[in-house]
Amino acid sequence: MASMEKKHDFCCPFNPRRNALRKTSAEIVSEVRQSLRVQSTQRPFTPRDGHRQLFGQSSARASRDNRPPSTFSLHAQNFDAPDSRPSSGTRLSPLDHKPKLPAPCLSEDPLKAFPKPPTDPLETKRGLAGARARLLRAGSLTTLPPVERKTDVKDTLNPSPRQKQPSAKRLPSTDHSEVCSDPRKPGPRRAASESRVKQPGDDSGVRPTEHRAGQKTEVGTEDSTTSTEDDVEAVVWNDVIASLLQQLESVAAGSSAATVDRLCDLCEGLYSTLADADMLGRRCKRRLGILRTLFRLIDLNSAQLNLHIAKLCLALCVSGNNLLNICKLIFQIGRGESNDILFQNNSIIDSLLGILSSEDVTTSGEALLYCVGTLKFLSGNSAILRLLLDKNCMSIAKELIQRLCRVEDTHFTIAGHILVQLTATLRNLADHPDSRPLFVSFSVLSELCEVLRHHCKDQDICTNISRIYSKLSSYSECRLALAQTPNCYQLFLELLSKHHQKQDLVVRLLFTLGNLTAKSDDARQQLFQCEGCMDTLLQLYSDYQRRDLSPHWNGPPSPRKSCSPQEEDDVLVKLIRVLANMCIHPGVGPALAASTICIQLLMETLELRCVQESEELLVNVAATINNLSYYQKESSVLEHNQLTIAKLMLKLLLSSSMDAVLEATRVYGNLSQSKDVRDFIMQNQVHQFLVMLLDSKSTEVCFSACGVLTNLALDAPNRVSISLEGAAAKLVDCLKDLGPGDWQLAGQACQALWNMLGGGSEKLLSTEERESLLESLIMFSDEEEALRWIDNEDMRDYHKACWELEFLPVSQKLVGMLQPLEQAA
Repeated sequence: MASMEKKHDFCCPFNPRRNALRKTSAEIVSEVRQSLRVQSTQRPFTPRDGHRQLFGQSSARASRDNRPPSTFSLHAQNFDAPDSRPSSGTRLSPLDHKPKLPAPCLSEDPLKAFPKPPTDPLETKRGLAGARARLLRAGSLTTLPPVERKTDVKDTLNPSPRQKQPSAKRLPSTDHSEVCSDPRKPGPRRAASESRVKQPGDDSGVRPTEHRAGQKTEVGTEDSTTSTEDDVEAVVWNDVIASLLQQLESVAAGSSAATVDRLCDLCEGLYSTLADADMLGRRCKRRLGILRTLFRLIDLNSAQLNLHIAKLCLALCVSGNNLLNICKLIFQIGRGESNDILFQNNSIIDSLLGILSSEDVTTSGEALLYCVGTLKFLSGNSAILRLLLDKNCMSIAKELIQRLCRVEDTHFTIAGHILVQLTATLRNLADHPDSRPLFVSFSVLSELCEVLRHHCKDQDICTNISRIYSKLSSYSECRLALAQTPNCYQLFLELLSKHHQKQDLVVRLLFTLGNLTAKSDDARQQLFQCEGCMDTLLQLYSDYQRRDLSPHWNGPPSPRKSCSPQEEDDVLVKLIRVLANMCIHPGVGPALAASTICIQLLMETLELRCVQESEELLVNVAATINNLSYYQKESSVLEHNQLTIAKLMLKLLLSSSMDAVLEATRVYGNLSQSKDVRDFIMQNQVHQFLVMLLDSKSTEVCFSACGVLTNLALDAPNRVSISLEGAAAKLVDCLKDLGPGDWQLAGQACQALWNMLGGGSEKLLSTEERESLLESLIMFSDEEEALRWIDNEDMRDYHKACWELEFLPVSQKLVGMLQPLEQAA
């Protein structure tokens, strides 16, 4: 008996091989069976904001920051009827209109004599009264003005001597200010100096006769072109537009149920007419009259009609205060979720995107803010989200981000407000699968890193971007694009340190880092080599540990009172996952295993938490300890505390959570290489529970349990105790039932049997059990028979490699030991 025990070659302690000289296909494909395991976790949940506001209730912006409001009232009186501000948004200084008296002249020069008062004062009074009456009738705002003179920015700000009161004169039809029944009939003619309408290119305050001093009143080429355009516009105005405006006025005065629908149809007709006549923008000479009519309709307070009005006003290129109010009007409509359908049936989204592309932050910052705020609301609708992607929203957003990052300090605050809305919109866009290639192709992920650098103190912006990264970093193409952004790891660590108190930001940045380090050795190394990496992560770990919840804690209370226990646990889950992934790198793992603070924090978590309340957290801690336990070196702090860890693992092993049981079993698989840990397992009857795990139909649980039993069977006194629990028979059943589908498990079961039956312990199996085991081993040793169980052709090579390398060598040794016993029997 003693001689047989000496000749028996026991299988090596259970510790799946790593960095073997010959790297097999099984080791490449089977990541789930590696000693060092990548940890996964759920993405942090972001509750939907039920209230559509510029800045939600969780915003870090306080009211003292003078942040723009989300609620306000708008009426027609809020709009500037003349719309006379220049398109650049720069308000010109008022002009000095002090009259200048002409120089004295000789009385003999009749042309330069002073004007004399009329000889009949009563006749003069009668003339003034008649002119005033005509002025009041023509300029009344209660009805649509039937006559409108072309009003331009320069005309309004710099009236010429003959244009002091444009509304007080009834200009002839040649000046496009009267609606004639027949535009071909000639009207009363005026002198050229009075009938010329100043073009936008003319100098302010210069009359045409002065501009062409010394020339005849002939019309040149440019003037003839302008005159032709004016004639065409006059025809369109007289034939169509004037009638539409009058109908808008008359319908608006009614009170029928179909009033709104009729007004919307008229607005659509007006828009189509202006577009067909190329009169949109500021090219329309009578846009003042159109805008006046549209502004008065706003008081009807119809969301459907107001969207049509806003579309027309934006098409007519309103600016300044009017642009701001139109954007506010659209924002007000967008706040109602029930109005989303109106935006789907209206091209107003194109107008909003046009504003984002063209308006300057320094002059129209607040208008941009409400414009992007509207898109933020609408992007929460899946149908509109698809529209935004089709309308090149991603490219426009990237260009706007670049402009906002170049804003100077004087407009930094409004740029930050806009970026809050823009990043929230991108966060919604990230939900759509089709957006992911666009985030990559337009380099938006890298641009967002630049935003983080410029606005690192703005918690709202940083939180929104962290949500984008946490969503997109779960996908390989986005993860690669983010990893290629220079210094992104250092940036994330700096944000974690700066905003360590803001849980929703911290947890998402950690989740992103966990995704980046999940499958990239380069990412693990780059993160570890960043300045202050471990100091930042371990300080966060300590801050969120919640030591004061333990009844044995006598230290100061936790400073983290703003978070719930579940939120603090969520931070630790994501943080420990980062540590577990980092230590897979062969250059990082030994450093973490030698960190006293790191190991102490992990053990402290095991001691403070219970499985029922913090299951995922404790599972991640066990997985990290399992990864660190691979580095069994003299510098390893874990090796010096492995007996303490073995005791702490009991709460996981004996819990009702199979995930916790599995991770604890894996830890025992590595720690049981130590004689002290094996003795602890046997003394506390842990081996009984391990044998029971062989009855579970989970290949992962059985594989880990077989590994621990393989190590326990290295000690001769343990073999009898394990066999008395029926371990040998259960191992045979495990081999027969699960082996053909998992040759790694079959090989591990054979290793456990080899160690248990060695040294004269063969009789621990009954004759029937030995015969059944030998029959199964001989059958499974045939390649054709072994691989016929594999239906998936793509995995056939993988299973063949596992069969050849993991199962067959140990199986042949077992057959060689059992056959002589059968022959002797």
